[in-house]
Amino acid sequence: MTEPLKTVGITGTAYALPAREVPTADLQRRVATASGLMLPPRMFEQATGIRRRRIAADDEYASDLAIDAATKVLAETGRDPLDIDLLLFASATRDMAEPATAHVVQAALGSRAHVMDVTNACNSFLNGIDLARSMILAGRATRALVVTGETPTRAMRPRLDGLAQARSAFAGYTFGDAGAAVLVEPVATGGIVDIDSETHSEHWAAGGIFGGGSRHPRGDEHTYFTGDGHRLRRIFEQIGAGLIERVARRTGYGWDDYAKVLVHQVTLPYLDRFVQVTGVPRDKLEVTVTELGNMASASLGVQLARVRPQLETGDRVLLIGLGGGVSLMTMIWEVS
Repeated sequence: MTEPLKTVGITGTAYALPAREVPTADLQRRVATASGLMLPPRMFEQATGIRRRRIAADDEYASDLAIDAATKVLAETGRDPLDIDLLLFASATRDMAEPATAHVVQAALGSRAHVMDVTNACNSFLNGIDLARSMILAGRATRALVVTGETPTRAMRPRLDGLAQARSAFAGYTFGDAGAAVLVEPVATGGIVDIDSETHSEHWAAGGIFGGGSRHPRGDEHTYFTGDGHRLRRIFEQIGAGLIERVARRTGYGWDDYAKVLVHQVTLPYLDRFVQVTGVPRDKLEVTVTELGNMASASLGVQLARVRPQLETGDRVLLIGLGGGVSLMTMIWEVS
């Protein structure tokens, strides 16, 4: 007799932030001084809406932020590390090229799970949750820990060699560091009820950190974020609304059916434009970008952990991911 299809949900959430807080005004001063440039006062803050962000210490790594969040979520749910049989480090950042950073996290936690890294720019964490759900439904896992640790501030250029470089590097000054973790396992009710995605890989060169692979294996030049922020914004506007409309048609859910709508946040103007284009009520959002910056794939994980205490059984949350490459992703989670 065939077993009934399991419902898989998120049963625990947590996030972690570095202790060091850096005002955007201080960041701008450091870059201007190192570059020998005269920049208009508060230019970085006014262009991005980001007042401050957290930056990892020199001896603090992506894995440390993931381990912090993972330890919290295990404590919250009362799970032992040995209860986990799948551990995914799902992040745009990693500690090293090899081995997978998931091994570093597992060694610290003391778990013995099947581990791997999942990487897809700022959609990595959502992709990790989706993969964990899929493996549980396929019978390959029973309880998964999905973690991210993001230190994208290390991809910010410390100095600029003129205006042309400033334009291509500016999106990097939105970054902030953070970690997040979720426990994913079968649930009796609710759970992850819908997932959709759309990928337009012809835009892969619009922005990214192009070093560390076979194209640019060594040297600092390609280890900094380079891209056209305005072009990326136009791309997401052109293709994003269609995905959200498709989800609404398929599920029948409108904005009133969600307790919260969590969207990847790059800058405050981007978020304002998202509200304008989609019509989502602003009180459904959890705004983190002004105080924490663009946390790459940890952005949605941090938002989810922050809103979780406000949610009740049956509440629905729509998560909307945007990632370089480019990819978009939606996930609807109903609280069990």
